[in-house]
Amino acid sequence: MSDFVLLFRSSEAGRREALGTPERAQKSLQAWKAWIQGLEAKGHLRSRGNALDTSGGVVRGKKRTVTDGPFAESKDIVLGFNVISARDLAEAMELARGCPILEGDGAVEVRPVMDVGV
Repeated sequence: MSDFVLLFRSSEAGRREALGTPERAQKSLQAWKAWIQGLEAKGHLRSRGNALDTSGGVVRGKKRTVTDGPFAESKDIVLGFNVISARDLAEAMELARGCPILEGDGAVEVRPVMDVGV
């Protein structure tokens, strides 16, 4: 088994759509909870990770230039992450297909965790 990070991405508009009313926020929370509990029950959840606030900054380059977000050259923002365990990338991608963020305009980026021996 290998570890993979699932990065949850969405636009600000998509985030507002999913959480815009108490009812939608509750429905979203229930869907996320069920999905994460399913990963955990099947032995795939290595770390629940965290939701990420949309504020922050970036330190870049030799001059250590600091800028505010956005953090990528796209409309997507990273809203959170989990770490899962899967046989291979194909299984990790299949597990990501159940993510509730996909019910809106979100995306799940699946990245293998590298063992750098440190």
